[in-house]
Amino acid sequence: MGESLPQQEQVQALDGVRVIEWTEALAGPYCGMLLGDLGAEVIKVERPGKGDQSRGWGPPFVGSESTYFLSANRNKRSLTLNLDHPRGVEIFHDLIARADVFVHNQRRRESLVKRGLDYESVSAANPRLIYCAISGYGWNGPKAGLPGYDILAQGEAGIMSITGEPGEEPMRYPIAIADVTCGIYATMGILAALLVRERAGKGQFLDLSLFDSQLSWLLNVGSAYLNAQESPKRYGNAHPNIVPYQLFQASDGRYLMVAIGTDALWTRFCRVLEMEETIGRDPRFTDNRLRTKNRAELIPALEKTFRTRRAQEWLARFREAEIPAGAVNTVEEALQDPQTLARSAIIEIEHPLIGVARSIANPIKMSATPVLYRYPPPLLGEHNAAILRESGISKDEIAKLQREGVI
Repeated sequence: MGESLPQQEQVQALDGVRVIEWTEALAGPYCGMLLGDLGAEVIKVERPGKGDQSRGWGPPFVGSESTYFLSANRNKRSLTLNLDHPRGVEIFHDLIARADVFVHNQRRRESLVKRGLDYESVSAANPRLIYCAISGYGWNGPKAGLPGYDILAQGEAGIMSITGEPGEEPMRYPIAIADVTCGIYATMGILAALLVRERAGKGQFLDLSLFDSQLSWLLNVGSAYLNAQESPKRYGNAHPNIVPYQLFQASDGRYLMVAIGTDALWTRFCRVLEMEETIGRDPRFTDNRLRTKNRAELIPALEKTFRTRRAQEWLARFREAEIPAGAVNTVEEALQDPQTLARSAIIEIEHPLIGVARSIANPIKMSATPVLYRYPPPLLGEHNAAILRESGISKDEIAKLQREGVI
C-alpha cells in the first residue's frame, strides 16, 4: 500500500477544478460535497435570506444549524444571489463562464431558459463546461418536469414493494437512498466527463434523475423479472436466493446476521451450531437450491437453536470459524464501533457557530491524493465578499449589491 504524502505536500485529485453548485436538499448537495472532498473548489449558490431548504430541516439543530444541512455541505463556500434580479443573474453567468462544472436541480427548463441558464446558452459561452442537471425524472419522458422526492423514487422504482415483512405494508428505507445514489452517480458522471474533456477539449450535458438512480438498485431482482419473468416477493430481512442469509435472535434478545453464501460455509455453519448430524445431513438442505426451496422447514429449526446462546457467544464462534456474521448495531453503536474508529470514519471540522462540526468521512481512501476536509458546512452567504472580490467586484459595489438585495 502506498504512503500518504506529508500534509504540506499533499495535492488532491480535483485541484484546480471549479464547481458551481445551485442545488438544495440532498442529491445535489451530496454530489457537491463529494467533489469538494476530492479537492474541487465548490461555490454553493443559495437564495438570500433562506438558502438551501435543508437549513430548516429539523430538529435536531445544534444552535441555529440543522444537522441535516451539516451532513452534506462541508468543503464548500456559500454565496447568496437573488436570481430574480438582473444583476444577480449577470453575476451568476460570470461565475459559470469561469467554471469547470455546473450542478443544478431545477426541474423546469422554462425557468432556466428565462435566465439564460439552460445548457445551450451557458455552453455557448463556456464550451468546456460540464453541465449536470439533477431532477426527479430526467429531461424526457411523460414525467419530466414533475416534482421529485426520494420517497416517490423509492416507491415508483419498485424498491418499496420488496422492502418490509411479508404480508405487511411496503416500506421505505429511512435513509434517502434515491438522493444519495443520484448524488454518487452524478459525481461519477462528472468525473468521467472531466476525463473526456481532457481528451476531446469539450464539456457535455449530464442528465441525472432520482428515478433512474433508484431503478438501478433493482439489479438482481430486476434481472429475475427481465430474464425469467419472475416478480420478486417481499422477504423482510431474508434473501430471495440465498438461505440462510438473514437475522436471528439470540437468547439475550439481541439480533445478529449470518450470511451463508456457499455450501462450504453451510457445512461449517452446521458444525458451529452443533447440528451437523441433524440438519447438516438432512437431504432437504444439502445445497443452497434445496435450502431456498425448503426455507419454511429450515428457518424455524435454526431460530430455535440461536435462542440457546447469547449474541456475543455466537459471534465469537462464527468469527473463529470464519463464517460471515455480525451484530445489528444501533446508530450509536455503529458510530462508536472499533472498526469505525480505526478507519477514521468520523471527521471533525472547526465551525464558526457550533465549535466542532462532526460528520461521516468520505469512504474513498487515496494514498497520493487523499481526501482533505478544508471547510466546515458554510453559514448562509458566509463567503459573499470573498467570492465576489475574486470575481473582480469592488468593495463599494459589494455593499451596493447588499443594499439592493442582490446578495
